Amino acid sequence: MSELNKEYEASLKSIETENLIDRIFYRPIGFRIARALRNTGITPNMVTIFSIFVGAAAGFLFYRQTLILTICGILSLILANILDCVDGQLARLTGIKSEIGRILDGVAGDIWFTCVYVSFALILSEQYGTYWLFVPAFLSGFSHLFQANITDYYKTVHLYFISKEKGKELQTADQIRAQYKEMKPGINRFFIRAYRWYTELQMHTTPRLQQLLQTLQERYGDEMPEEIRLKFRRQSCQLMKKYIDLMTFNGRTIVMFIIVLTGQVWAYFVYEIVVLNVVLAISVRKHEKMCATLLNER
Repeated sequence: MSELNKEYEASLKSIETENLIDRIFYRPIGFRIARALRNTGITPNMVTIFSIFVGAAAGFLFYRQTLILTICGILSLILANILDCVDGQLARLTGIKSEIGRILDGVAGDIWFTCVYVSFALILSEQYGTYWLFVPAFLSGFSHLFQANITDYYKTVHLYFISKEKGKELQTADQIRAQYKEMKPGINRFFIRAYRWYTELQMHTTPRLQQLLQTLQERYGDEMPEEIRLKFRRQSCQLMKKYIDLMTFNGRTIVMFIIVLTGQVWAYFVYEIVVLNVVLAISVRKHEKMCATLLNER
């Protein structure tokens, strides 16, 4: 393997948690930009903040409902996601990492899509003459937040089963609560408090997974047998490819881009609220079943 390829792989969390479009498009572009930026003094958090403005612009562009601006809106979201790759890859290439940076990175995507959902609601409210259509926009936003939360958690847990180093971002609500108590009042403490709620929701939704993690920690500590790691990863990869990746940026935006080009934005709310929540329910059920089986084998 060449030095460049080794550096590229080092810029990723893990090839296993990357879906096909990320591997062949977003991550390679992000890597090239990150390499160009690493000695410029530009930090990952700067890139994240810039991505927020780029992605949020998509909502305004979609709202105008002209073909050219709609295409610009699509390109805006694509660019924002490239920048989202850049910030993480730049952090790993330079070693510039922070807890707040990780949280801010997650918030960025929520802001992009909030702007898009508000835009869709405004379009439909003008078409049908009622602001009640902000209700499905709210439900879509809530659904999206929950889906992204669980998707991110499953990928973080998968990293934990690859190695202790890759899985170091996996934290319990108790660990975050203790961190919160030690922090001084300020914006960082606010973000950590929100992140604690985020983590509590993840743990509440995955009781069998929590039992498995606790049992493995009590039995093996940080020296988990490789056989267990490989078995979990193999089954987890299958679930990611079949279900979980549908709730990622790529799974969501492929459908969104088709819908905005047709002008039938109401269909996206149906997709988000109905289809993706069904995918979420199936993903959680199958992941919990997998964890229960592994737990019984122990």
